[in-house]
Amino acid sequence: MSSKSDDRSPDAPAAVPRGWLRATIVASLAIAFVTAAVGFVAFLSQLRGAEVKPGRSADGIVVLTGGSSRVSDAMGLLAGGYGKRLLISGVHPTNAASDISRSLPDNHQLLGCCVDLDRSAVNTRSNAAETRRWADARGFKSLIVVTSNYHMPRAIVELSHAMPDIELIPFAVVGDTWRDEPWWTSGATLRLLLSEYVKYIAAEVRVRLADLGLDLPDLADPPAGAPPARKPATAQAH
Repeated sequence: MSSKSDDRSPDAPAAVPRGWLRATIVASLAIAFVTAAVGFVAFLSQLRGAEVKPGRSADGIVVLTGGSSRVSDAMGLLAGGYGKRLLISGVHPTNAASDISRSLPDNHQLLGCCVDLDRSAVNTRSNAAETRRWADARGFKSLIVVTSNYHMPRAIVELSHAMPDIELIPFAVVGDTWRDEPWWTSGATLRLLLSEYVKYIAAEVRVRLADLGLDLPDLADPPAGAPPARKPATAQAH
C-alpha cells in the first residue's frame, strides 16, 4: 500500500500548478472579454443615431473625408452660416476643386470663396495635424467637426490631442444604412463598428502615452490605399 502511495506522490504536486495556471488563464480571458464588451457598449453609447445641427456657430468647419455625404453636409453647415470657412481634409491628390464642384452643383459660389482643400492628410492622425495648421494660420479658436457618427469618437481624440486649445463642436453624419436598419442586424455594419472600436482604443492608448512622452507610430490607422480618382473629394479610408 505504501509503495503504491509513494508512486503517485511525485505527480500530485504537479497537478496543482497546472490547475492553477489553467484557472488563471480562463479567468484572465473572461475578464478581458467582459472588459472589451463593456468598452464596446460605452463606445456605442457615444454614437448619435440622428443628425443634430450644432447649437451655435464656430470660427471654422472641418470635414474629414472618407464617408458618404460628409462633404455635402459640411457644405450645408457653411451655407447656413455655422462657420466662416470650411476645410475639406483628406482630399485625394488627383481630385481638383472642379471635381468637388461637379458633385455639389448648388455650392459653386461657396467653393470659390470659402473652402480650403487639404490633400496631405492620409489618415485621422494627419487629418488632425493638417487641421491644426489650418486653424492656427487663420487664428480660429473653435471648429465644427464633421465626420461619420462611428468615426467621431476617434476623430475627437486625435483633434483634441493635436489642438487642445481649440473648442471642438461635433456634427456626426448618420448614413442611410444606419437609419434604415439596426446595426446589429447587419454583419457589415457590425464589422465596421468593431474595427472602429479597436482603432479608437488604439488611438486613446497612443495619445495617453504621447502625453507621457512616448510617441508611438499610428498603428491603428496607417495610410491606406488610394480610392478611385473618379470619386470626387474622397480620401484614403479612415
